[in-house]
Amino acid sequence: MDKKAKIEFLRNALNNAEAILIGAGAGLSMSAGFTYSGERFEKYFADFEEKYDFHDMYSGGFYPYETPEEKWAFFSRNVFVNRYMDIPKPVYENLLSLVKNKNYFVLTTNVDHCFQKAGFDKSRLFYTQGDYGLFQCSLPCHNKTYDNKEVIIKMVEQQKNMRVPSELIPHCPVCGREMAMNLRSDDSFVEDDGWQLACDNYVNFLNESRMKKTLFLDLGTGMNTPGIIKFPFWQMTREWPDAFYICINLGEAYVPSRDKFEDKSLCIDSDIGEILNELN
Repeated sequence: MDKKAKIEFLRNALNNAEAILIGAGAGLSMSAGFTYSGERFEKYFADFEEKYDFHDMYSGGFYPYETPEEKWAFFSRNVFVNRYMDIPKPVYENLLSLVKNKNYFVLTTNVDHCFQKAGFDKSRLFYTQGDYGLFQCSLPCHNKTYDNKEVIIKMVEQQKNMRVPSELIPHCPVCGREMAMNLRSDDSFVEDDGWQLACDNYVNFLNESRMKKTLFLDLGTGMNTPGIIKFPFWQMTREWPDAFYICINLGEAYVPSRDKFEDKSLCIDSDIGEILNELN
């Protein structure tokens, strides 16, 4: 099947589906312009690259900075450009235009809030790995998260020589420990009330969709955390009676060749934004 035929197949699948479950990974945001390396990294982090010798924003998040002031200089800038700046390309808006009047749900490992900024219904979103826009206690001593936009902007505006003022370093209002980003990296990740509600909504959507004509739409997920989206999507496609799986991912579009799964799947090895433009 050539590319044009695959796009028409996808168009028909979207139109005919009774339920659409979107699984979104880093590839979707990369297609929208939120790249973590290359020109965009050089634009915002050239000073960090020169001093610390890392070459992408992801690596910078794991660097062992000597002081909290240095660490928060990096994190505040990283959060600002990947959470509070506008999305460079209308990829998410184009996706919304295709599903907004349909029975859809989004499961994503992205933490950049792009779905909500594009206008997706918050009750149809499950951010499993956290949100760049939230702080939590680093212990954590309690199960709550805190909006960070105001302090992040202050950190960006007031940092000098890759350091933020000490008084801007966030501390837990309960125990006084230094705060952390609400990002899943170990068992300290806080699953607050909003996370639990989104999880419940996801489970309910699955229960309601099992016997429907369901389209699993895998957009830009890789093998970093395949147990969250990719593997479950494959399993449900095999087991559900009227399910179909479509993956769009530049360089990583594939399915396992077993259990007749290939008869219920389609892979499109292309830039996601280009495909969505074609569909619109």
